[in-house]
Amino acid sequence: MTTLAAKPQQIETHKTFELLQAKSAEFNWVFFVVIAAFHLGAVAALFTFHWSSIVVFLVMWLFGQNVGIAISYHRQLTHRGFSTPKWLEYAMAVCGTMSLQGSPTYWVAVHRLHHQYTDKPGDPHSPRDGKWWSHMGWILHGSLHSETAMLSRYAPDLQRDRFYQWLAVWHWLPITLIGIALLVGGSAGLGGWKLGLSWVFWGVFLRIAIGFHVTWLVNSATHLWGSRRFKTRDDSTNSWWVALLTGGEGWHNNHHAHPVSARHGMTWWEVDFNYWGIQLLALLGLAKNVKVMHLRATPGDRTNYGPSGA
Repeated sequence: MTTLAAKPQQIETHKTFELLQAKSAEFNWVFFVVIAAFHLGAVAALFTFHWSSIVVFLVMWLFGQNVGIAISYHRQLTHRGFSTPKWLEYAMAVCGTMSLQGSPTYWVAVHRLHHQYTDKPGDPHSPRDGKWWSHMGWILHGSLHSETAMLSRYAPDLQRDRFYQWLAVWHWLPITLIGIALLVGGSAGLGGWKLGLSWVFWGVFLRIAIGFHVTWLVNSATHLWGSRRFKTRDDSTNSWWVALLTGGEGWHNNHHAHPVSARHGMTWWEVDFNYWGIQLLALLGLAKNVKVMHLRATPGDRTNYGPSGA
Protein backbone atom coordinates (compact mmCIF):
# COMPACT_ATOMS: atom_id res chain seq x y z
CA MET A 1 0.00 0.00 0.00
CA THR A 2 1.37 3.38 -0.98
CA THR A 3 0.86 5.91 1.81
CA LEU A 4 1.68 9.58 1.47
CA ALA A 5 1.58 12.41 3.96
CA ALA A 6 -1.46 14.56 3.30
CA LYS A 7 -0.75 17.99 1.86
CA PRO A 8 -2.98 20.94 1.05
CA GLN A 9 -5.04 20.28 -2.05
CA GLN A 10 -4.97 22.66 -4.98
CA ILE A 11 -8.32 22.96 -6.73
CA GLU A 12 -8.06 24.25 -10.25
CA THR A 13 -10.55 26.81 -11.51
CA HIS A 14 -10.82 28.39 -14.92
CA LYS A 15 -10.97 31.91 -13.61
CA THR A 16 -11.47 33.87 -10.43
CA PHE A 17 -15.07 34.20 -9.35
CA GLU A 18 -17.18 34.16 -6.23
CA LEU A 19 -20.20 31.92 -5.79
CA LEU A 20 -22.15 32.29 -2.57
CA GLN A 21 -25.05 30.35 -1.11
CA ALA A 22 -28.09 32.42 -0.24
CA LYS A 23 -31.73 31.84 0.60
CA SER A 24 -33.79 31.86 -2.55
CA ALA A 25 -37.29 33.30 -2.79
CA GLU A 26 -38.22 30.25 -4.86
CA PHE A 27 -39.10 26.99 -3.13
CA ASN A 28 -37.55 23.97 -4.87
CA TRP A 29 -40.70 21.95 -5.45
CA VAL A 30 -38.93 19.31 -7.55
CA PHE A 31 -36.57 18.43 -4.72
CA PHE A 32 -39.44 18.54 -2.22
CA VAL A 33 -41.56 16.10 -4.22
CA VAL A 34 -38.64 13.70 -4.64
CA ILE A 35 -37.70 13.83 -0.95
CA ALA A 36 -41.34 13.45 0.14
CA ALA A 37 -41.93 10.53 -2.21
CA PHE A 38 -38.95 8.62 -0.86
CA HIS A 39 -40.01 9.26 2.73
CA LEU A 40 -43.49 7.94 1.94
CA GLY A 41 -41.89 4.89 0.33
CA ALA A 42 -39.76 4.46 3.46
CA VAL A 43 -42.90 4.34 5.59
CA ALA A 44 -44.47 1.84 3.21
CA ALA A 45 -41.39 -0.38 3.58
CA LEU A 46 -42.25 -0.94 7.25
CA PHE A 47 -45.44 -2.71 6.15
CA THR A 48 -43.67 -5.04 3.71
CA PHE A 49 -41.14 -6.73 5.98
CA HIS A 50 -39.20 -9.79 4.81
CA TRP A 51 -35.88 -11.02 6.17
CA SER A 52 -34.44 -11.03 2.65
CA SER A 53 -35.40 -7.34 2.36
CA ILE A 54 -33.05 -6.52 5.24
CA VAL A 55 -30.24 -8.25 3.35
CA VAL A 56 -31.08 -6.20 0.26
CA PHE A 57 -31.12 -3.02 2.38
CA LEU A 58 -27.69 -3.75 3.91
CA VAL A 59 -26.06 -4.65 0.60
CA MET A 60 -27.46 -1.56 -1.10
CA TRP A 61 -26.42 0.59 1.89
CA LEU A 62 -22.86 -0.69 1.70
CA PHE A 63 -22.52 0.12 -2.00
CA GLY A 64 -24.62 3.29 -2.03
CA GLN A 65 -23.53 5.07 1.17
CA ASN A 66 -20.14 3.64 2.13
CA VAL A 67 -18.60 2.88 -1.26
CA GLY A 68 -20.55 5.44 -3.27
CA ILE A 69 -20.88 8.55 -1.09
CA ALA A 70 -18.12 8.24 1.52
CA ILE A 71 -15.31 6.50 -0.36
CA SER A 72 -16.00 7.65 -3.92
CA TYR A 73 -17.79 11.00 -3.89
CA HIS A 74 -16.10 12.30 -0.73
CA ARG A 75 -12.66 10.85 -0.17
CA GLN A 76 -11.65 10.11 -3.75
CA LEU A 77 -13.40 12.55 -6.08
CA THR A 78 -13.72 15.60 -3.81
CA HIS A 79 -10.40 15.44 -1.95
CA ARG A 80 -8.35 13.06 -4.10
CA GLY A 81 -7.20 11.24 -0.98
CA PHE A 82 -6.28 8.19 -3.07
CA SER A 83 -6.31 7.04 -6.66
CA THR A 84 -7.62 3.92 -8.40
CA PRO A 85 -7.76 2.61 -11.96
CA LYS A 86 -10.31 4.60 -13.93
CA TRP A 87 -12.66 1.65 -14.37
CA LEU A 88 -12.90 1.28 -10.59
CA GLU A 89 -13.23 5.03 -10.02
CA TYR A 90 -16.13 5.13 -12.46
CA ALA A 91 -17.78 2.04 -10.96
CA MET A 92 -17.64 3.50 -7.44
CA ALA A 93 -19.01 6.81 -8.71
CA VAL A 94 -21.97 4.95 -10.19
CA CYS A 95 -22.52 3.45 -6.73
CA GLY A 96 -22.70 7.01 -5.43
CA THR A 97 -25.52 7.88 -7.81
CA MET A 98 -27.58 5.09 -6.22
CA SER A 99 -27.95 7.26 -3.10
CA LEU A 100 -29.81 9.88 -5.16
CA GLN A 101 -27.73 12.78 -3.82
CA GLY A 102 -26.94 14.20 -7.23
CA SER A 103 -24.29 13.60 -9.83
CA PRO A 104 -20.61 13.33 -8.83
CA THR A 105 -19.92 16.76 -10.34
CA TYR A 106 -22.70 18.43 -8.37
CA TRP A 107 -21.89 16.68 -5.08
CA VAL A 108 -18.16 17.35 -5.35
CA ALA A 109 -18.66 21.01 -6.28
CA VAL A 110 -20.98 21.68 -3.34
CA HIS A 111 -18.63 19.97 -0.90
CA ARG A 112 -15.59 21.85 -2.15
CA LEU A 113 -17.57 25.06 -1.81
CA HIS A 114 -18.39 24.05 1.77
CA HIS A 115 -14.71 23.67 2.60
CA GLN A 116 -13.85 27.00 1.02
CA TYR A 117 -16.42 28.93 3.07
CA THR A 118 -16.89 26.63 6.09
CA ASP A 119 -19.19 28.31 8.63
CA LYS A 120 -18.76 31.65 6.89
CA PRO A 121 -21.05 33.57 4.52
CA GLY A 122 -21.34 31.47 1.39
CA ASP A 123 -21.17 28.06 3.09
CA PRO A 124 -23.94 26.02 1.44
CA HIS A 125 -25.10 24.48 4.74
CA SER A 126 -23.69 26.07 7.87
CA PRO A 127 -25.64 25.71 11.17
CA ARG A 128 -24.77 29.36 11.80
CA ASP A 129 -27.59 30.04 9.33
CA GLY A 130 -29.91 27.75 11.31
CA LYS A 131 -29.96 24.11 12.39
CA TRP A 132 -32.81 23.22 10.04
CA TRP A 133 -31.11 25.10 7.21
CA SER A 134 -27.90 23.10 7.63
CA HIS A 135 -29.75 19.79 7.70
CA MET A 136 -32.08 20.14 4.71
CA GLY A 137 -33.40 23.70 4.44
CA TRP A 138 -30.52 24.61 2.13
CA ILE A 139 -31.69 21.99 -0.35
CA LEU A 140 -35.24 23.33 -0.50
CA HIS A 141 -34.54 27.07 -0.28
CA GLY A 142 -30.89 27.46 -1.33
CA SER A 143 -29.96 29.44 -4.41
CA LEU A 144 -27.17 27.14 -5.57
CA HIS A 145 -29.43 24.54 -7.10
CA SER A 146 -30.22 26.90 -9.95
CA GLU A 147 -26.52 27.57 -10.51
CA THR A 148 -25.38 24.13 -11.66
CA ALA A 149 -23.17 25.52 -14.43
CA MET A 150 -21.32 27.75 -11.95
CA LEU A 151 -21.04 24.98 -9.40
CA SER A 152 -19.31 22.80 -11.96
CA ARG A 153 -16.40 25.27 -11.91
CA TYR A 154 -15.56 23.92 -8.47
CA ALA A 155 -15.11 20.51 -10.07
CA PRO A 156 -13.25 21.25 -13.33
CA ASP A 157 -11.45 17.89 -13.10
CA LEU A 158 -14.79 16.10 -13.34
CA GLN A 159 -16.30 18.59 -15.77
CA ARG A 160 -13.60 17.74 -18.32
CA ASP A 161 -14.17 13.99 -18.04
CA ARG A 162 -16.60 12.65 -20.64
CA PHE A 163 -17.88 9.90 -18.31
CA TYR A 164 -18.78 12.41 -15.60
CA GLN A 165 -20.34 14.68 -18.20
CA TRP A 166 -22.59 11.76 -19.16
CA LEU A 167 -23.29 10.90 -15.51
CA ALA A 168 -24.25 14.51 -14.76
CA VAL A 169 -27.22 14.02 -17.10
CA TRP A 170 -28.01 10.35 -16.48
CA HIS A 171 -27.19 9.97 -12.77
CA TRP A 172 -30.78 8.85 -12.10
CA LEU A 173 -30.49 5.90 -14.47
CA PRO A 174 -28.48 3.42 -12.30
CA ILE A 175 -30.91 3.52 -9.37
CA THR A 176 -33.86 3.22 -11.78
CA LEU A 177 -32.36 0.08 -13.32
CA ILE A 178 -31.52 -1.30 -9.87
CA GLY A 179 -35.12 -0.71 -8.76
CA ILE A 180 -36.45 -2.60 -11.79
CA ALA A 181 -33.96 -5.43 -11.16
CA LEU A 182 -35.02 -5.72 -7.52
CA LEU A 183 -38.70 -5.79 -8.47
CA VAL A 184 -38.18 -8.46 -11.11
CA GLY A 185 -35.74 -10.48 -9.02
CA GLY A 186 -37.95 -10.51 -5.95
CA SER A 187 -41.06 -11.29 -7.94
CA ALA A 188 -39.32 -14.21 -9.61
CA GLY A 189 -38.73 -15.79 -6.19
CA LEU A 190 -41.13 -17.67 -3.95
CA GLY A 191 -42.60 -14.47 -2.56
CA GLY A 192 -44.05 -13.26 -5.84
CA TRP A 193 -44.72 -9.62 -6.58
CA LYS A 194 -45.13 -8.77 -2.88
CA LEU A 195 -41.54 -9.80 -2.21
CA GLY A 196 -40.34 -7.85 -5.25
CA LEU A 197 -42.16 -4.76 -4.01
CA SER A 198 -40.66 -5.24 -0.55
CA TRP A 199 -37.15 -5.39 -2.03
CA VAL A 200 -37.78 -2.12 -3.85
CA PHE A 201 -39.17 -0.38 -0.77
CA TRP A 202 -36.30 -1.54 1.44
CA GLY A 203 -33.42 -1.46 -1.04
CA VAL A 204 -34.39 1.83 -2.70
CA PHE A 205 -36.92 3.98 -0.83
CA LEU A 206 -36.11 3.27 2.83
CA ARG A 207 -32.37 3.07 2.21
CA ILE A 208 -32.27 6.35 0.28
CA ALA A 209 -34.50 8.20 2.76
CA ILE A 210 -32.30 7.18 5.70
CA GLY A 211 -29.20 7.90 3.61
CA PHE A 212 -30.40 11.46 3.02
CA HIS A 213 -30.53 12.18 6.74
CA VAL A 214 -27.30 10.35 7.55
CA THR A 215 -25.42 12.48 5.02
CA TRP A 216 -27.18 15.65 6.16
CA LEU A 217 -26.19 14.93 9.78
CA VAL A 218 -22.57 15.44 8.75
CA ASN A 219 -23.57 18.91 7.53
CA SER A 220 -25.56 19.78 10.64
CA ALA A 221 -24.76 17.71 13.75
CA THR A 222 -20.98 17.62 13.30
CA HIS A 223 -20.92 21.43 13.21
CA LEU A 224 -23.05 21.67 16.37
CA TRP A 225 -22.21 18.96 18.90
CA GLY A 226 -19.12 16.91 19.66
CA SER A 227 -15.47 17.24 20.61
CA ARG A 228 -12.75 19.30 18.94
CA ARG A 229 -9.25 17.86 18.71
CA PHE A 230 -8.03 20.59 16.35
CA LYS A 231 -8.67 24.31 16.66
CA THR A 232 -9.82 24.79 13.10
CA ARG A 233 -11.25 28.05 11.79
CA ASP A 234 -14.77 26.65 11.83
CA ASP A 235 -17.23 24.83 14.10
CA SER A 236 -16.45 21.28 12.97
CA THR A 237 -16.55 18.57 15.65
CA ASN A 238 -15.89 14.87 16.05
CA SER A 239 -19.14 13.00 16.68
CA TRP A 240 -18.87 9.30 17.54
CA TRP A 241 -22.51 8.53 16.82
CA VAL A 242 -22.48 10.23 13.42
CA ALA A 243 -19.26 8.32 12.70
CA LEU A 244 -21.02 5.04 13.47
CA LEU A 245 -23.95 5.91 11.22
CA THR A 246 -21.72 7.00 8.33
CA GLY A 247 -18.85 4.55 8.61
CA GLY A 248 -16.36 7.21 9.69
CA GLU A 249 -17.53 10.54 8.26
CA GLY A 250 -18.43 11.78 11.75
CA TRP A 251 -14.78 12.42 12.66
CA HIS A 252 -15.43 15.75 11.04
CA ASN A 253 -13.05 17.97 13.02
CA ASN A 254 -10.20 15.64 12.06
CA HIS A 255 -11.35 15.90 8.45
CA HIS A 256 -11.57 19.69 8.40
CA ALA A 257 -8.10 19.98 9.91
CA HIS A 258 -6.69 17.62 7.26
CA PRO A 259 -9.21 17.43 4.41
CA VAL A 260 -7.00 15.56 1.95
CA SER A 261 -6.32 12.69 4.35
CA ALA A 262 -8.11 9.49 3.31
CA ARG A 263 -8.14 8.52 6.96
CA HIS A 264 -10.60 10.39 9.21
CA GLY A 265 -10.39 8.33 12.41
CA MET A 266 -7.00 9.13 13.92
CA THR A 267 -6.92 6.87 16.98
CA TRP A 268 -7.69 3.17 17.45
CA TRP A 269 -11.09 3.87 18.93
CA GLU A 270 -12.17 6.28 16.17
CA VAL A 271 -13.75 3.61 14.01
CA ASP A 272 -13.43 4.44 10.31
CA PHE A 273 -14.95 1.66 8.21
CA ASN A 274 -14.62 3.74 5.05
CA TYR A 275 -10.86 4.02 5.48
CA TRP A 276 -10.69 0.28 6.09
CA GLY A 277 -12.36 -0.12 2.72
CA ILE A 278 -9.68 2.04 1.12
CA GLN A 279 -7.02 -0.04 2.88
CA LEU A 280 -8.60 -3.20 1.46
CA LEU A 281 -8.42 -1.74 -2.02
CA ALA A 282 -4.76 -0.88 -1.40
CA LEU A 283 -3.99 -4.43 -0.25
CA LEU A 284 -5.56 -5.68 -3.48
CA GLY A 285 -3.38 -3.29 -5.46
CA LEU A 286 -6.39 -1.22 -6.55
CA ALA A 287 -5.75 1.94 -4.49
CA LYS A 288 -2.53 3.92 -4.66
CA ASN A 289 -1.22 7.28 -3.49
CA VAL A 290 -3.25 6.95 -0.30
CA LYS A 291 -2.78 10.18 1.63
CA VAL A 292 -2.88 9.77 5.41
CA MET A 293 -2.46 12.32 8.18
CA HIS A 294 -1.47 10.74 11.48
CA LEU A 295 -2.29 12.16 14.88
CA ARG A 296 1.23 13.44 15.55
CA ALA A 297 1.18 17.22 15.50
CA THR A 298 2.55 19.03 12.46
CA PRO A 299 2.72 22.80 11.73
CA GLY A 300 -0.57 22.75 9.79
CA ASP A 301 -2.63 20.85 12.34
CA ARG A 302 -4.40 23.71 14.03
CA THR A 303 -5.84 25.60 11.10
CA ASN A 304 -7.92 24.85 8.04
CA TYR A 305 -6.31 25.03 4.67
CA GLY A 306 -7.52 28.09 2.81
CA PRO A 307 -9.80 28.33 -0.23
CA SER A 308 -7.89 25.56 -1.97
CA GLY A 309 -8.40 23.14 0.93
CA ALA A 310 -11.56 21.54 -0.42
